[in-house]
Amino acid sequence: MLTQEGLLSEQEAGTLQSQANTQRVPFITQVIASKKVAADKIAETASKAFGFPYFNLDVLNLDYLPAKSIDIKLMQTNRVLAMQNRNNVLFVAISDPTNLHALDSVQFQMGMTLSPVIVEDDKLGRLIDKIVESKDTTLKSLDTGDDFDLELGAEAAEEETVDISQEVDDAPVVKYVQKILLDAINMGASDLHFEPYEKFYRIRYRVDGILRDIAQPPLAIKEKLASRIKVISNLDISEKRIPQDGRMKLVLSKTRAIDFRVSTLPLIHGEKIVMRILDPTSATLGIEALGYEPEQKEALLKAVSRPYGLVLVTGPTGSGKTVSLYTCLNILNKPDINISTAEDPAEIPLPGINQVNVNDKQGLTFAAALKSFLRQDPDVIMIGEIRDLETADMAIKAASTGHMVLSTLHTNDAPSTLTRLLNMGVAPFNIASAVTLITAQRLARRLCKNCKVPIETPPKEALMQVGFIEEDFNTPFQLYAAKEGGCEMCTGGYKGRVGIYQVMPVTDAISRIIMKNGTSHDIADQAKLEGVNDLRRSGILKAIQGLTSIEEVEAVTNE
Repeated sequence: MLTQEGLLSEQEAGTLQSQANTQRVPFITQVIASKKVAADKIAETASKAFGFPYFNLDVLNLDYLPAKSIDIKLMQTNRVLAMQNRNNVLFVAISDPTNLHALDSVQFQMGMTLSPVIVEDDKLGRLIDKIVESKDTTLKSLDTGDDFDLELGAEAAEEETVDISQEVDDAPVVKYVQKILLDAINMGASDLHFEPYEKFYRIRYRVDGILRDIAQPPLAIKEKLASRIKVISNLDISEKRIPQDGRMKLVLSKTRAIDFRVSTLPLIHGEKIVMRILDPTSATLGIEALGYEPEQKEALLKAVSRPYGLVLVTGPTGSGKTVSLYTCLNILNKPDINISTAEDPAEIPLPGINQVNVNDKQGLTFAAALKSFLRQDPDVIMIGEIRDLETADMAIKAASTGHMVLSTLHTNDAPSTLTRLLNMGVAPFNIASAVTLITAQRLARRLCKNCKVPIETPPKEALMQVGFIEEDFNTPFQLYAAKEGGCEMCTGGYKGRVGIYQVMPVTDAISRIIMKNGTSHDIADQAKLEGVNDLRRSGILKAIQGLTSIEEVEAVTNE
């Protein structure tokens, strides 16, 4: 093309081509280096010959380059730069439109239609070098030089050796991710959120049920952070258009390992990643550590120790239902008992228990798993959640035929759980005969022992409106509040959480109400007559004991 335009002779073109091959540089770069043809002349000629627009990179503002950029190595090797994304068409700057391999590679990586724009080769090279340099500086600023004694568990070991060069190049990101995970564990976080936005990237921890901003790493490394987390979670790093779910394990010592459940979600500015921390030690704390009142603990242990029946744990997401169930399973986990669980997914690995992950796409639903369990000679069955009539019917049949069944439901309190089963279509006589106990629960933030502040007792009338009863005033008590700003040992005056429970055995009187199609209010009134504390009352007892504040009780319980 250059020869036809009279810019090079055939001999000069052949010589330059040989030199370019020898030095392993692009032909156009060699032509410009020889000063035979100016870079702008080459760009203008290529633009006319191929019909692509010509653009002067001097007027390009780097701040407006698309957030979803081409991989650094691909950009350097093929000299292709993403300029703008419009209606899922990516405009890319190139100096050599004959390099179809480069365009194909970029299109495969980005998953978008490409629209080439011709630019001057020397300016393109300088701009790419500038971008690479800025990203390298960003990564170096993250490398604190600290080493972490964290090891990846067996699940991720194979994935770790897939691409050694990538691991070496991204060593600061590797250390940064490890530090983020270690900090989350040390702070007692339950979830980590990695969130990309148009102008910034942030990391948040959920500590004691509250989300808190922790860090805002440079936006330029969001792809590297996402890729690193995907690698250690055995996820497909090339798939960025659909949600993915995975797991990973961090081995802290020979005696302690922390599991993470990882979920990715494609957003308009990148992939959001949420990591749920699953600490197996939480299931072995013992029932005393969960916060049950003595009579509540006695009723629960009596129910789960029976040879058959259905025990339901209810509450919203994140209220500690799984930990309560596993605490019960841990009590029942003995060599002479066969225990099987079906969950979505299994959160806490427990030796001695047969755990199954349900998979709706493959047909392994809760109902299908429960049907298989009944052929496996079980003593105790745990179903992660009762979602439909089929699962509810099978759970009740299992409980009626000599099996102890544990499960969860998403309801506000214990009485409404029974009406929820009725609304699902379960026959009243089946509910009355199979369900033995229902526990509703919430998690309230626990006041920091180091800095909680005693407060002046509010007027009796105000406390009675909150839910106090006359008996509470027969014995002196001291209420506490969180210290504003907290101390070095806590966050905002709170540290950890305590369970608030409503434990309702299904007595003969409650069974008769169910058989008569009574409402949840009828059941709640009868439970109150039988001495069952509702959630608000249980929360007030925790406040009287100095474990939490009245404000926290009002926030997490229903009146």
